[in-house]
Amino acid sequence: MSLRPDGTPRRVAMVSVHTSPLEQPGTGDAGGLNVYVVETAKRMARLGTEVEIFTRATSSGLAPAIELFPGVTVRNVVAGPFQGLSKNDLPGQLCAFSAELLRTEARRAPGWYDLVHSHYWLSGQVGWLAADRWNVPLLHSMHTMAKVKNAALAVGDDPEPVGRVIGEEQVVEAADRLIANTEGEARDLIGLYGADPDRVAVISPGVDLDIFRPEGNSGRCRARARVGLRETAEVLLFVGRIQPLKAPDVLLRSVARMVADQPRRRERLVVVVLGGPSGNGLDRPEELQKLAVDLGIGDLVTFHPPVARPVLADWYRAADLVAVPSYSESFGLVAVEAQACGTPVVAARVGGLATAVQDGVTGLLVAGHEPLAWSVSLGRMLDSSRRRAEMSTAAVAHAHRFSWDRTVESTLEVYTAACSEVRDRQLAGAC
Repeated sequence: MSLRPDGTPRRVAMVSVHTSPLEQPGTGDAGGLNVYVVETAKRMARLGTEVEIFTRATSSGLAPAIELFPGVTVRNVVAGPFQGLSKNDLPGQLCAFSAELLRTEARRAPGWYDLVHSHYWLSGQVGWLAADRWNVPLLHSMHTMAKVKNAALAVGDDPEPVGRVIGEEQVVEAADRLIANTEGEARDLIGLYGADPDRVAVISPGVDLDIFRPEGNSGRCRARARVGLRETAEVLLFVGRIQPLKAPDVLLRSVARMVADQPRRRERLVVVVLGGPSGNGLDRPEELQKLAVDLGIGDLVTFHPPVARPVLADWYRAADLVAVPSYSESFGLVAVEAQACGTPVVAARVGGLATAVQDGVTGLLVAGHEPLAWSVSLGRMLDSSRRRAEMSTAAVAHAHRFSWDRTVESTLEVYTAACSEVRDRQLAGAC
């Protein structure tokens, strides 16, 4: 290791095998993890820690190395065919991926990387090998956990395989530090995976407050004009990958119940589903559209592909409510981004959403996924403009608790502690 004078790493190897920071969040396997990697890497670079992000190349047109920001390089590793591999196929490509990662380091001066930070269990398997070979700390962020997901499986979703569970357990045991998004995730790591509590650090993700922000009293009208929504509409917004885990079908079923009970809502209600197919949704890309028609609300639902972050902020501002009905979320970045724009959130009472949303203050948390309960909660919120206005103010203040700068400062502190611990071990072993 060649640490900086304050003990922080000079160079970090980040590993994100299954999804690239170059991909658009909201479709395929790209989501909050991608945002996390990009936002933390660029801020670390600004503070003097260079970051190289290793990810699997999914196109022959990609250069082997791409500068994402000054001090941040994305290395596109060839491991298997560029297209046609799902996330579940990638365990068979970890050897090829690891070999190329190790070759990259071998072309450098000895001790080039000071630390490995892996994201998701596939990356943890690669990071475990690299950190062991380079004799540097392994930091790991789970993002999602098989045992948690399988305990709250969505209808129609497939359980995570035993191989993933075993792989996660191995990474938890091997990592020098584990970074959990919330206290709840930390408890799951300790209780379900046997993680050493002294090696688990709780660091919440952040939100880009320069992009996701309110625009004053007339901001909603301007945002609606920019995204093409009627000024007088009641707008419910879903943002995320279209797959059973994210439960967009729960929103549609609750809307169908709501308009059946209150037919006059049809005059104003607009439901926007912003995202692309992912996971099991890739096998049935039109299933949600068909469900909307079958439920009799096809005329109320608009489907929109993922958009760039500034445009996404306009969609949040344009909405009256953002719905996050997921069966499992390690944090819930969409919920915090929406609140930062001043839009209240109705979310499932699961995982990190209990941290991301203050129940009754910045939005509502709904127990379970029954359409009746969701229709009642959504309807009450839509019927009370005063309550939404109060929550809007509180939501902005709550979202300001989560900044990427704080996330990175805390993460670098964990990096420094892990590097010091490994260096002390090395010195003790040399004596």
